[in-house]
Amino acid sequence: MTEHLRSYIHFLQLEKNASANTISSYKIDITRYLGYLEAKGISSLKKIEEKQVVGFLSLLRELGLSARSISRNLSAIKMFHKFLVGEGSATRNPAENIDTPKLSKVLPDVLNQDEIEAILQQPNTVEPLGIRDKAILETMYATGMRVSEIITLKQSNLYEEEGIVRVFGKGSKERLVPIGRSALQWIRTYVRDVRPTLSKKGSGHDVLFLNARGKPMSRMAIWNIVRTYTLKSGIKKEVHPHTIRHSFATHLLEGGADLRAVQEMLGHSDIATTQIYTHIDREYLKEVHRTFHPRG
Repeated sequence: MTEHLRSYIHFLQLEKNASANTISSYKIDITRYLGYLEAKGISSLKKIEEKQVVGFLSLLRELGLSARSISRNLSAIKMFHKFLVGEGSATRNPAENIDTPKLSKVLPDVLNQDEIEAILQQPNTVEPLGIRDKAILETMYATGMRVSEIITLKQSNLYEEEGIVRVFGKGSKERLVPIGRSALQWIRTYVRDVRPTLSKKGSGHDVLFLNARGKPMSRMAIWNIVRTYTLKSGIKKEVHPHTIRHSFATHLLEGGADLRAVQEMLGHSDIATTQIYTHIDREYLKEVHRTFHPRG
């Protein structure tokens, strides 16, 4: 498979005279596609069928990749297989009859990096609750955590020196997720200057993020925080906490991050996709996060 990819890249460079950006994008997309096939146990061109291509594209959609990026991935895959047929390396193109609408369901809204930045700049960090809200938003974007994971996150599950947060997802499944410097900085500020005052008012115990009464925050409180600062930023899209999770995955994937690493960070729960991957090394996850996350 690697040899076929190398031949295709040479074809783009020498015969198509494609731009450096186009070649780089196609190489990232095809490498990710071939990695998916390899993880599914497919190492021969003869074994690739339409269902594998659709499965790969559907996985990208589930992880939150934008419609535009999925279309680009499909285009790259079609051209790759067309090249292989032309070279005589394959007898058919398993992607030729696939079109984007076949992915089904409406793709989620995804925020670009400027829009995320606009939302993150809205909390008034002169006010104590503004500092808390800033820390929450930074943590959501840095880790891709679900609302249920954010509101149950404990101080004892944050490992500052290692830059890792221990997350308990659906079904109490545990995972370790890298957390960037910006989020850590705001969490430190919140824990030092704000949380001690809030904790005196209630029974939040070890839970990291507390409401004004000193109790763990509710799901609706997180939704309201996201909605409030989205409106303040002037963004017209339908934005909710899951949008930030999708944006986290999209920005990593579009930057070239390994599909398996992004799945690991998200705690992807689809048995059909998670069973084909082995556990990813913690240091590798941190390296992927540092390299490809905009605020890593």
